[in-house]
Amino acid sequence: MSGVWLALGLTLFAGMATGIGSAIAFFAKRTNYRFLSVSTGFSAGVMLYVSFVEILLKGGSALTEAYGDYWGHWANAGSFFGGILFIAVIDNLIPAARNPHETHAGSERAPLKGGAALEPGPAAYDNQAGGIHDHAAHNSKLHRMGLFTALAIAIHNLPEGLATFLAAMHDPGLGIAIAVAVALHNIPEGISVSVPIYYATGKRGKAFAYSLVSGLAEPVGALIGYLLIISFVGVSGDGKVIPPEVMGIIFGGIAG
Repeated sequence: MSGVWLALGLTLFAGMATGIGSAIAFFAKRTNYRFLSVSTGFSAGVMLYVSFVEILLKGGSALTEAYGDYWGHWANAGSFFGGILFIAVIDNLIPAARNPHETHAGSERAPLKGGAALEPGPAAYDNQAGGIHDHAAHNSKLHRMGLFTALAIAIHNLPEGLATFLAAMHDPGLGIAIAVAVALHNIPEGISVSVPIYYATGKRGKAFAYSLVSGLAEPVGALIGYLLIISFVGVSGDGKVIPPEVMGIIFGGIAG
């Protein structure tokens, strides 16, 4: 049970970093782009390393043990490319304006700091963005846009949370590495998150709260995924919580 709490704590730590990025967007006098670029690059490097050197290999070992050398490698490759397809579908279903992985221009972030700028709203957002993003221009859709943005962030965070949680359950050291990488990735993401929500609602407090709560999607999603796996798969006969073949398929998908 202590392993579950450790995994959940690491996932919560990673998710809450979105709130740190949102706070920087609102309260920092100027954005430190050097810090953001270094932290994002470091996060990308760590995630690439743990994906190919740790997660994918651990998944392959579990699957070859369960299905043999030939079919185990095929199952691992299929899981890997399935993970790529899954995250690609998520990115393509979410419009760029609401996608937390899309970078927003400095002019778009200026009103968050209280400077003189156009009033919040999609039309103002269009002018600030200089046509970078495609936004609706109807006031009746403002609140819907804010909620949709929060939902988009939550969907993005679910795979990250599950990756951190299951990795920590399997190997605490690996879980810590992934948690740190995801946390660094979530800081600049939190900055981008605040922009569309603020323009959708016109309220800085609500934008900060939405972006902070969206980070909770990581531990909540990880816990839901864990409970679903236990419910549908059950506990393995050797006492491990998740059967090795199921863990192998999940690890392959997470790496992808």
